[in-house]
Amino acid sequence: MRDRLTKWRLFSVFAALTLVLSGCGEPFLSALVPGGEVAQKQFDLMVLSTIIMVSVILVVFVIFIIAIFRFRRKKGDENKIPKQVEGSHLLEIIWTVIPIILLLVLAVPTVKATFDFADVTDMEKKNEKGEREALVVNVRANLYWWEFEYPDHKVITGQDLVVPTDQKVYFNLKASDVKHSFWIPAAGGKMDTNVDNVNQFWLEFDNEKASDAQNLFYGKCAELCGPSHALMDFKVKAIPQDEFNQWMDDMKTAKEETPTDATAAKGQEVFKENCLSCHAVTPQDARPEQARLAPNLATFGERSRVAGILEHNEEELKNWIRDPEKYKPGNKMTGTYGELSEDELDQLAAYLMSLKVQD
Repeated sequence: MRDRLTKWRLFSVFAALTLVLSGCGEPFLSALVPGGEVAQKQFDLMVLSTIIMVSVILVVFVIFIIAIFRFRRKKGDENKIPKQVEGSHLLEIIWTVIPIILLLVLAVPTVKATFDFADVTDMEKKNEKGEREALVVNVRANLYWWEFEYPDHKVITGQDLVVPTDQKVYFNLKASDVKHSFWIPAAGGKMDTNVDNVNQFWLEFDNEKASDAQNLFYGKCAELCGPSHALMDFKVKAIPQDEFNQWMDDMKTAKEETPTDATAAKGQEVFKENCLSCHAVTPQDARPEQARLAPNLATFGERSRVAGILEHNEEELKNWIRDPEKYKPGNKMTGTYGELSEDELDQLAAYLMSLKVQD
């Protein structure tokens, strides 16, 4: 008996800890730490719905306790039949009207927010020069990586999305192979990426919240898409407008350069022989979409992760190149090139780490 009580006590402690810890979150990843307008509105709706649900539970629980104690069978009344109440118009009206009111309280702001989030009319507004005023990003999801295209600037990045803070960023979402889902928990979302149609929505990144997250948010695929679904991550660099403008100017003018380091220079030749058919190393990738089979590597040396999941260093990079299947089962890079020697791996890693647009 004591063992059972001990187990139940431990279970209660762990259950309480789970409940408490479920409310914890990091500013770069958690939907409970909103980092923008959309995320904040969604968080407010979650709080509102939680308040309504808890209030209903508490009211029902109180009524239940009152009914148990007030109408319990008392000693000496075993054969007494209580007064039979067949109906009450007042009670029927109350328990019909109150749920309707609660439903409206929840439904009205939810419907309004849904339509606000789906409003992308400003996406196509143009200025006097005929240029689009809004920032638009074409997102293409692949097994298991992400491509981000800035169509008005003719710039493409892989795995790292760069956006300005304190303004709306509009997204065109699609997939190249199977259904995926684009989700940046701290900024809002999620929305599916499909093969046969384009979904559109917008997000906004708060500058102060981005600063709290060191200007780096995490994004994920939120639709089960294959064996490496859980590893399909990307990073979002949210920076002030002037820094974003400078970054975009650097991306527009970036050119492929021959490395000055001898090892990296040899690695460039290894790259051209083995990797260039799938990867690009300049942000201005003019190839058609169907020819862009792998992430753009123009800013590989500036990334925070290798393949979105590994520490960003040469050793982990070589591990990834040796056996990508080990780290992301089912990825399309597996088996697409011949065996590389250790010297060639060192050279290739040195070259890839040298690929930077901004020092």
